[in-house]
Amino acid sequence: MGLIKDIYSVSFYEKFSQAVAEVYPSFDKKKFTEAIYEGNFAQKEWKERMKHTTVVLHQFMPESFPEAVSLIDKIIKNLKKNNFTDGNLAFIFFADYIEIYGLDDFKTSAKAFVSITQFISCEFAVRPFILKYKEKMIDEMVKWSLHENHHVRRLASEGSRPRLPWAMAIPFLKKDPTSILPILENLKNDPSEYVRRSVANNLNDIAKDNPQIVLEIASKWKGQNKETDGIIKHGCRTLLKQGHPEILSHYGLESTNIELSSFEIKTPTVKIGDYLQFHFHLNNKNNEPKTIRLEYAVHYKKAKGHLAKKVFKISEKVYQPNLLTKIERNQSFKLITTRVFHTGVHQLSIIINGAESEVLEFELIN
Repeated sequence: MGLIKDIYSVSFYEKFSQAVAEVYPSFDKKKFTEAIYEGNFAQKEWKERMKHTTVVLHQFMPESFPEAVSLIDKIIKNLKKNNFTDGNLAFIFFADYIEIYGLDDFKTSAKAFVSITQFISCEFAVRPFILKYKEKMIDEMVKWSLHENHHVRRLASEGSRPRLPWAMAIPFLKKDPTSILPILENLKNDPSEYVRRSVANNLNDIAKDNPQIVLEIASKWKGQNKETDGIIKHGCRTLLKQGHPEILSHYGLESTNIELSSFEIKTPTVKIGDYLQFHFHLNNKNNEPKTIRLEYAVHYKKAKGHLAKKVFKISEKVYQPNLLTKIERNQSFKLITTRVFHTGVHQLSIIINGAESEVLEFELIN
């Protein structure tokens, strides 16, 4: 499997240049390619290559931004004609072009986003526009939430997330997300799962700063249909992991008379690269079946010596009364790029319907 940066290859630029030249005869394919590979292109990572492509392309586009946007529409239509697939990550520089060169032209840029996002997603590119134009941009996105195309509807929800990962946060939406709630309301019954999942992710973002708003939405939407119930459940995942009492009550997740026993770490010393192994018994001592959300928390030792808790879900299902169940799990400590492990004493706990059990210790070694 190749590196993501290698989607910007000689072959890609040749095909792209040809597609541009077919609708823009004055486009100089040779000079464009030479400009792309000037300097240290080989050392650039994916995002650097994407940004570089945006800047170079701008040098060969019409000076007028509206004319450039019109040309981008023609290029995209030709790319589709030549069997370039929608959603091809390499073309995210089209959205980047609008973000960089269109920030002072709201009307043209808003129209461009509607067109471009139907070919390549624009949720990162709309963020500076929300910051600059605030309610004016949000009002435009409310309109997008009623668009016939599901990519445009999804942009309304995904682009307005207060905490969109890998993107700039929107501080005023983190503080007060009221203005984007009409977007979510319009999309809560969307026929596209792609859109509904974005609504759930937006709710989950809101829950991190304004849990009460999400709890009110959960109560309001509850039972409307299975799709909306699914949005609520996925949108409340952070609150569930945090053991928030109101959301646990919302789902009838109570820990009364749920007994944990024989909780044991089988590998009290774990080498980096190996697995932490543990088991425990669970018994529903109520007289009726109970839904139990079962999780465990690893309290990782950090570089400064403090512990940071991360919750992992085991299951959420119905347990019959007075039936002893043994549960075993392995937690990987294999080296990965998204987590750094530090040797020393770590901790492990079991979480039953939001209630954390006793904490056991284990040692991580090299």
